[in-house]
Amino acid sequence: MIDALTLDQLRVFAAVADTGSFRAAARRLSRVQSAVSHAIANMEAQLGVPLFDRSGHRPVMTPQGQALLSNARDILLRVDALRARAQGLGEGVELELSLAVDTLFPIAHAGAALKRMRAAYPSVAIRVSTLPLGGPVQALLAGTHTLGILAGEHFRHPRIAVEALGAVQMVAVVGAGHPLADAARTSGALAEPDLADHLQIVQSDPSPLSEGRDFAVLSPQTCRVSGQDTKHALILAGLGWGRLPLWQVERDLAEGRLLRVPVASLGRDSQIATETYLAHRIDQPLGPAARALAAALRDTAQP
Repeated sequence: MIDALTLDQLRVFAAVADTGSFRAAARRLSRVQSAVSHAIANMEAQLGVPLFDRSGHRPVMTPQGQALLSNARDILLRVDALRARAQGLGEGVELELSLAVDTLFPIAHAGAALKRMRAAYPSVAIRVSTLPLGGPVQALLAGTHTLGILAGEHFRHPRIAVEALGAVQMVAVVGAGHPLADAARTSGALAEPDLADHLQIVQSDPSPLSEGRDFAVLSPQTCRVSGQDTKHALILAGLGWGRLPLWQVERDLAEGRLLRVPVASLGRDSQIATETYLAHRIDQPLGPAARALAAALRDTAQP
């Protein structure tokens, strides 16, 4: 009967699917191989369908097993989330709270939220990392940080819960002395092919999550940097053009050190909105200070 299914059977099923063999799943679960085989056989009997074809050297998942695996993973994730939430509600105040912030997010907003949290929990130590692209997600998956602030739509993971905070305005800019700035002053508008002859300053990803992918890279000539401050400084120096958060360059634009790149495909007035998200692992409990920081971030982050 399906009602007789256990969470343990679902975890064994997922472990065999992940590792590709009963023996490897047994090692992962610290069990003997016969116990893994027995759990799968019982699950198959209760479901009434074969999950693995055992006729070869290694078990091969059947079409029925493939169809049911996503349901099994979904159940396990929901149970982990329930357990984490219950644990968080029952725990005391954390000794330390760690936050991984995307480099595009205005750090002043994070600082205001942390200040508010500290007013309620002054004994909690704070650790803040600023990381680009997939860095905050990787930090959450690795368990090194409790909360994360993500930017953009490119990085999602089933173990990471996200909720929108607000939008960051990204603007394509170039140094006032760069040839693109001179061309813009002369013609008033440029086309995307005009960018191909000039270096684009691009943020590199410290995580493996974007391997093989580029985001908003339009020029065949690129200079990849490890941080937004470096990107900002190189664009100011006239090395190339690139997108930066408006909050970071607003003063440079107002005082003429930077100019918007007038290319229609880069957005209206060379500007686009990037959504930011508060994130945490669904299987890791949030203690009182983390919940207070999350509430403060929701209040202080503005579009």
